[in-house]
Amino acid sequence: MEVQETRVQTDRVFTIPNILSMARLLGVPVFLWLILWPEFGGPKVDGWALLVLALSGVSDYLDGKLARRWNQISSLGRVLDPAADRLYIVSTIVGLTWRGILPWWLTAILVARDAVMGVMILVMRRHGWGPPQVNFMGKAATFNLMYAFPLLLLSDGDGWLNTLAAIFGWAFAGWGTTLYWWAGILYVVQVRRLVRADATAD
Repeated sequence: MEVQETRVQTDRVFTIPNILSMARLLGVPVFLWLILWPEFGGPKVDGWALLVLALSGVSDYLDGKLARRWNQISSLGRVLDPAADRLYIVSTIVGLTWRGILPWWLTAILVARDAVMGVMILVMRRHGWGPPQVNFMGKAATFNLMYAFPLLLLSDGDGWLNTLAAIFGWAFAGWGTTLYWWAGILYVVQVRRLVRADATAD
């Protein structure tokens, strides 16, 4: 199975899963513009922002599922998929923090985790390896955060629906942040083992 996936990664680029990932990437600036428009004197269009975020979640699910089902796993897709996830998380954090919905301390915790991952990627590149593969824990963390952020955006109001969204939004945010760091620690352990194995081989 691993040999087959490696072969596909080398000679498949323009696949439906990759096109979905590209479309998801194009939606990032649109989403950020929609969420920040009220801060620049524009109307509050959180509904449209939530729609873009929901569509990104659907495409995130589909691109991975279709890639595996149709045997269209590609090296490009393995870069585009986590890149789109990361950019949506970063853009949502920026937007919600700018609007005062997300507290600065939580933003700092999430950004610190990404900084650790950035260091790990640099270490792997130094040893000639690509970025670490996305594991189940990382995907679970992303899904929790992608549920949390729309709910927290929806909580920006005074109605009962806003209150309910805040309760569930903060629950998902707590789980997502915990899993986000847990996945990060697993990546650090993985990179450390690879570096040790490389040093032993030399």
